[in-house]
Amino acid sequence: MLNALEAGPASLAQLVQTTGLARPTAHRLAVALEHHRLVHRDTQGRFILGPRLAELAVAAGEDRLLAIAQPILAQLRDHTGESASLFRRQGDVRVCVAAAERTSGLRDTIPVGAALPMTAGSAAQILLAWEEPDRMHRGLRGAKFEATTLASVRRRGWAQSVGEREQGVGSVSAPVRGAGGRVIAAVSVSGPLERLTRSPGRLHAAPIVAAAEKISEGMRRS
Repeated sequence: MLNALEAGPASLAQLVQTTGLARPTAHRLAVALEHHRLVHRDTQGRFILGPRLAELAVAAGEDRLLAIAQPILAQLRDHTGESASLFRRQGDVRVCVAAAERTSGLRDTIPVGAALPMTAGSAAQILLAWEEPDRMHRGLRGAKFEATTLASVRRRGWAQSVGEREQGVGSVSAPVRGAGGRVIAAVSVSGPLERLTRSPGRLHAAPIVAAAEKISEGMRRS
């Protein structure tokens, strides 16, 4: 069933067709996997791979991206003084797959495994900005940002948000690229607006872009 979901979101009927399992069996297994966070559901109720897989990958040390990103996130946190995170898109949500949290003071804490909507936040902008046009426009439905925002993100290479996901919180994000230049993740720094100001990109865009490029280079070399 997990292999079937590797291709993307699937309804129960699609899982039955792909796996060859009887419908009651497929439903029972999917619900059990969901209980253990190995499977998650998107906003349309379709099954997708769950955040527990990313956590297990970190523990096993088998995920190259996470292994490369973790020390760079720690460096980014130390450089900016704010919490740093790495997000991947899974269906209609973005999942925090790695993080380096600020150790003291007021901070925006996003735990590893947290699934956040693709409709708000600078990381969501990054993960949507380079999508195929049809998928990008579908993703803009109900979003707190517009197509013009994503055009600006593509032009400058980073995104910022001010109170989009949570009032009083800002963030700045940049793309991590894999094979062929495809955006595979977003590096993000977030924190209270009283420190980040209402123009957080002016403060942190440069080090975040540099961190994302460093992770991308590590992926190419590996």
